[in-house]
Amino acid sequence: MKKSLLTLLGVAAMSTTALAADVKPALVYGTGGKFDKSFNEAAFNGAEKFKKETGIAYRDFEPTGDTQGEQAIRNFASRGFNPVIAVSFAWTSAIEKVAAEFPDTKFVIVDAVVDKPNVRSVVYKEEEGSFLVGTLAGLASKTGKVGFVGGMDIPLIRKFECGYEQGARSVKSDIEVFQNMTGTTGAAWNDPVRGGELTKNQIDQGADVIYAAAGATGLGVLQTAADNKKLSIGVDSNQNHLHPGSVLTSMVKRVDLAVYNGFSDVKADKFTAGVLALGVKEDGVAAAVDENNKALITPEMQAALDKAKEGIIAGTVKVHDYTTDNACPK
Repeated sequence: MKKSLLTLLGVAAMSTTALAADVKPALVYGTGGKFDKSFNEAAFNGAEKFKKETGIAYRDFEPTGDTQGEQAIRNFASRGFNPVIAVSFAWTSAIEKVAAEFPDTKFVIVDAVVDKPNVRSVVYKEEEGSFLVGTLAGLASKTGKVGFVGGMDIPLIRKFECGYEQGARSVKSDIEVFQNMTGTTGAAWNDPVRGGELTKNQIDQGADVIYAAAGATGLGVLQTAADNKKLSIGVDSNQNHLHPGSVLTSMVKRVDLAVYNGFSDVKADKFTAGVLALGVKEDGVAAAVDENNKALITPEMQAALDKAKEGIIAGTVKVHDYTTDNACPK
């Protein structure tokens, strides 16, 4: 009996080891760098949380161009990594191709939809989170003029801007909103100098709150706003701590959850393919309030924020999604 029990324990231990060996996570970032303090860094934080909790290491790669992204995704899949998570709409075509080549590998793509039986597509209702921070911007502005600096000029970033504009107009109907996009290539995500220049131009026109949705380029937006004693709004990660007292809030987009849950679900054999759309109701997007910005948020602003959030969850506040018709209501 003792021998039999030892044998069973040995088999159980081997089974656990085999299961753990099946989880060999990999992560491919978007261009702009792992430590952009924004989108990519949120993904990194999700992977680190998984590693800390499970003790399972992961591999990651920082592409500097579009071709490197596809090469990295294919390389990870061919070497038996599972799951492989691609953090950027830029890797849509790569995931479509590689997922078909490796049907037994699980893939996750963030910010795009790929219809494959082994792919989970995680998208966000950025318009909802941007509406919330736009509400705060509209109430915080003393000039009646606010700004937006986007990264790459694509419908996804226009979606941020449109939600922001709707939020600002919901509390101040005649507010003026300036907007600029940094560029039309992947380099637009990693140009803080240009981000600063665009911000200064908007400030010179009277903007006193500027929202950055531009990856590492946004660091230049936040810095320039702080230097000119204006308010800024961070994005993706909570950036309130970067310039306490100057960053009004951050539109937090839980990219970390997409990565953490992707790794964890494969480990637990609970992975499901299909589309996950995360908005305010799902805690996928939010306006960050913490010790770094609470002095900037007046009771009136907090009440307006709470009301907007409740309205979105209840369905009484409907935020237009720019990507449905490539237009923003005025």
